[in-house]
Amino acid sequence: MEMYEYFDVTADVGIIARGISIDELFVNSARAVFNVMANLDKIKPVKEVSFEISSNSIEELILDYLTYLLALKDIHGMLFSEFEVGIDDNNFKLRGIARGDEIKEEHEIKTEVKAITYHLMEIKKNKLWEVKFVVDV
Repeated sequence: MEMYEYFDVTADVGIIARGISIDELFVNSARAVFNVMANLDKIKPVKEVSFEISSNSIEELILDYLTYLLALKDIHGMLFSEFEVGIDDNNFKLRGIARGDEIKEEHEIKTEVKAITYHLMEIKKNKLWEVKFVVDV
């Protein structure tokens, strides 16, 4: 199973992430977003940030989660490469941890992600959980 893949969207980047569980889906979504910005293999998990998020739906929760990670990147000047989440999908709550390091040239910086959008957002579950969304670059 591929954790995530990208698809073409005019002037933006489309992402399809997958997971065996809803938690893994959220982790792989975060990895896909940060892989757009830098080489994840070069980002050492030396600092940790913990957080909690509540939303009104599962789609809002993933959007709020990814948006929050982008805010943490800007606030702390960090890129993240490891993620842990515990999701209560009945109440749309998430407890998370992001690990990474201060932004450095050695991270092989790629493209800046400005925002996560609702454009084409879709979450579904067949054998695997899958989310499709677009990031504004």
